[in-house]
Amino acid sequence: MDERVERALDAVIVPGADRSLLQLGLVREVEQADGRVRIVLGDAALMDEVKPLVSDSLRLAVAAATGADVAVEFTSMKPEEANEIRHTVAVMSGKGGVGKSLVTGLLAVALGRAGYRVGILDADLTGPSIPTMFGVDGRAYGSASGILPVVSPRGKPVMSMNLLLESNDQPVIWRGPMIDKALRQFGKEVLWGRLDYLLVDLPPGTADAVLTVMQAFPIDGAVVVFTPQDLVEMIVRKAINMAAMMQKRVLGVVENMSYLYVPEIDKRLELFGPSRGEDMARVAGAPLLGRIPVDPALAALCDRGRVEDYDSAIVSALGEGLLRAIGEPAE
Repeated sequence: MDERVERALDAVIVPGADRSLLQLGLVREVEQADGRVRIVLGDAALMDEVKPLVSDSLRLAVAAATGADVAVEFTSMKPEEANEIRHTVAVMSGKGGVGKSLVTGLLAVALGRAGYRVGILDADLTGPSIPTMFGVDGRAYGSASGILPVVSPRGKPVMSMNLLLESNDQPVIWRGPMIDKALRQFGKEVLWGRLDYLLVDLPPGTADAVLTVMQAFPIDGAVVVFTPQDLVEMIVRKAINMAAMMQKRVLGVVENMSYLYVPEIDKRLELFGPSRGEDMARVAGAPLLGRIPVDPALAALCDRGRVEDYDSAIVSALGEGLLRAIGEPAE
């Protein structure tokens, strides 16, 4: 493909998606000959009223860059045909309330800062918190052919059940089969486009919804989250054993609420007991990616939808640990 055409394709932002045609993986074909350029775009998740806007913007951009006559066509396309996701990582826990969503968010921040393209799927349909954490309060939209995620302030596409409801406080009162169907639809009908990493924030526990995600998505491995409390080993073993039964590798473990640092006395207080991080890493046969402290500043940023502003050495450590586990050097 001519570099001028490629730059134009990457410059045209799809309305409502806040990402370019190249980023969304919608470019199907480009032909150049005799002063003419023919471009075929996939229509996955594009509403009818958006197509002429995209077509006109692309014609102008390519014509300005090349001086050629430009023809733009659309063809039928499913999101799963457009999606190019290099790694899909699940974040799981044996029980609720251990900070699984927080770890998902911090991993996304770390990978983004390392130069990777990251998307986040909040698969906890009945207790979604990722949109709030990332300051995403719009509504996902699309067409009969697919759904477009909502993009965070720092450019990370986010998909959550909360982004499909009429209001954030509307409960999802569904039985298992409905949750199963929704999760499978997220796997097939969401247009992620080109990503290096898709992080999946799983529901807590090891029940139906977790099983569905493990089956419906090409999971490369799982990160297991826990806290330094009694019975933690039994709970962590449940999550690890489930991953093994699903033939998914445990990439690492993360201890949340590990300690509270008090700067006035330069001391770490272990509020919930001694750290079990190294012990759980041995149980999992995987590295300890990090110990996350109880940090009021982090909690405040999450409440305000600004987790992407959090600056701490723990963020870099989490990202570097995950990249090592995947076998990929930081960029």
